[in-house]
Amino acid sequence: MGAATERIGFVGLGRMGSNMARHLQDVGFHITAVHDARGSLAKALARELGCRAASKLADVTGAADVIITVVTDDAAMRRIFSQRGDSLLKGARGKLFINCATVSPQVHVDVEALATKAGAQSLEGCMASSIPQARSGTLYMMCAGKRRAYTRAVPVLRGLTKKRRYLGPAGTAAQVKALVNMVMNINTAGLAEGLGLGAALGLDLNMLREVFSQTGANSRVLETDGKDMQNRDHETYFSSAHAAKDSGLALALARAQGLRLPLALATKRQFDRMIATGKGELDKSGVAELTFPGRSGEHRRRTPSERGRAR
Repeated sequence: MGAATERIGFVGLGRMGSNMARHLQDVGFHITAVHDARGSLAKALARELGCRAASKLADVTGAADVIITVVTDDAAMRRIFSQRGDSLLKGARGKLFINCATVSPQVHVDVEALATKAGAQSLEGCMASSIPQARSGTLYMMCAGKRRAYTRAVPVLRGLTKKRRYLGPAGTAAQVKALVNMVMNINTAGLAEGLGLGAALGLDLNMLREVFSQTGANSRVLETDGKDMQNRDHETYFSSAHAAKDSGLALALARAQGLRLPLALATKRQFDRMIATGKGELDKSGVAELTFPGRSGEHRRRTPSERGRAR
């Protein structure tokens, strides 16, 4: 079945899923059904795309050949692929599921086994990009599962990605994605501390960011988040709550291998604090609110005389 004739369904219509659906329709794919636990989101996107807002998961499977899922966590993935009640597995024979959520590797392994039992195929499509790339079809995607599932998915993946890589059996992409986000989160928290300390010292942060960019302090996070941290512009592209969740996934992998990751643990605690203080839905750049003087209520910029005494 060619890409032009594959009917596409979407489950999970948050910032990423909705924009992926929009782009696929823009480039000629036929979006037939969308579903979200928040029915109002499904109805709004269905009106925009001219497709069906499915109230049941099984109706998405029935209306599509390829179902792309972008849900929040392990529990949501297990719920949509449940063996009882309403489920994407009902009537799934011959269908392909492309699962893009950042969840535990074992969940992807289990979903692949359930899909195979139902006569369907399952592929991990873990994304390492954000909302603008979802809308423009320039995602970077790490894929894992059976090779034949990946081969079937390639025409659709071409519509969503600028680059993609097949990594191996089910669970592999989720492992790699957890490590990607763990390192990104560490870099984000580290940058927030560096800029926060610079602010406390009274340094020009524009100068500091430029110096960082030309030295070993440079990072992709400096490019994407540095100015936002300085300007307190925390429009959400990747939430602090998601950062906490994903750092937790990496720490669970480390525990299973008997490894201690103190930096990852400290970073997770910072993002956990964001949630605890009601800031979990801010972008990950919002972690700067915990480190810049005068922002969180825990920091106060010292006077010159106080700085002198500290020396």
